[in-house]
Amino acid sequence: MWLKNLTLLYFKNYASAELTFSPTVNVFVGNNGAGKTNLLDAIHYLCLCKSYFNPIDNQQIKIGEELFLVQGNFDKDGKAEQISCGVKRNQKKQFKRNKKEYEKLADHIGLFPVVMISPYDVNLIMEGSEERRRFVDNVISQTDTQYLDLLITYNKHLLNRNTLLKQVAATHKLDVALLEILNEQLAHVGNAIFAKRKQFLTEFIPLFNKHYSFISGDAEEVALNYQSQLSEKPLEVLLEESLEKDRILERTTTGIHKDELLFSIADVPLKKFGSQGQQKSFLIALKLAQYSYLQKFKGYKPLLLLDDIFDKLDNLRVHKLMQMVSHDDFGQIFITDANKERVINVFNEIKADINLFEVVNGNVAHA
Repeated sequence: MWLKNLTLLYFKNYASAELTFSPTVNVFVGNNGAGKTNLLDAIHYLCLCKSYFNPIDNQQIKIGEELFLVQGNFDKDGKAEQISCGVKRNQKKQFKRNKKEYEKLADHIGLFPVVMISPYDVNLIMEGSEERRRFVDNVISQTDTQYLDLLITYNKHLLNRNTLLKQVAATHKLDVALLEILNEQLAHVGNAIFAKRKQFLTEFIPLFNKHYSFISGDAEEVALNYQSQLSEKPLEVLLEESLEKDRILERTTTGIHKDELLFSIADVPLKKFGSQGQQKSFLIALKLAQYSYLQKFKGYKPLLLLDDIFDKLDNLRVHKLMQMVSHDDFGQIFITDANKERVINVFNEIKADINLFEVVNGNVAHA
């Protein structure tokens, strides 16, 4: 699977753009703020129906305009696929595959798998557990069509239970029969999500360890650990045991919405003790493991988007990484960097061809 071309209209800082890509390595160079990352984000839209950086579609429209359009033509197993996304201000997003609009955007997720590596990913380390759960959910959703529905259902049942707990606090009356129904609904879905997350991480963690070992040259020991209250007991038991606490706090304190993915280096938290280079290597290994996992379960290679990837990595790690991703194990790659000479030198040294574009203030040209 690869993206043959991309057309933009009033997307972010682009009035219009048309680009034709190579099936291997495509590089966007230019000053910071020129619009390199916006091109990666447009590709992300086509694959996952949304921006990687900002969930509000209206805010992707170029200032002063009323709509944006992103369109791309893919080659998937030798078959042409046209994907387009259009957003008009204050109107519902239109997402089409071969000119036919989707009834449900979730039906598109996973058809064109993509992995983005960006400086923004540092939030996975520095922010709360919700960011790390979202990462896990994003990967599973691209390989399991039922998973997204399970998450939506779980959140709906969780909201209902929390609403009941607030009502109990206000009225001092508990509808026991209703609580039992809500507990049963939440536990049924929550246990299913836990099983899928646990299975995913069993397969994902060895892939992560392999990639980190390669990038760092076995320089340090790192670990990923999945923590869930459901590892100890099924959710229906946890909900019963936490009822008094839940009533006091007026919210559900146990469940898969409390799951955590712990990152450590040399048995200490990565967030506190990892250097910037180590943290970046950890994140890259995490995303390359995502790539390997998606490829294994989809049977074809996802797109790989590398945003400002050379920053804060030493030359050895940069060379190892580029050597790895330009190898046959990887498919089509898109890279941004502010330093044109650095990119050319790296790929000359590893003897890999690139398709180079220069970006200047929302204008793109072949270099």
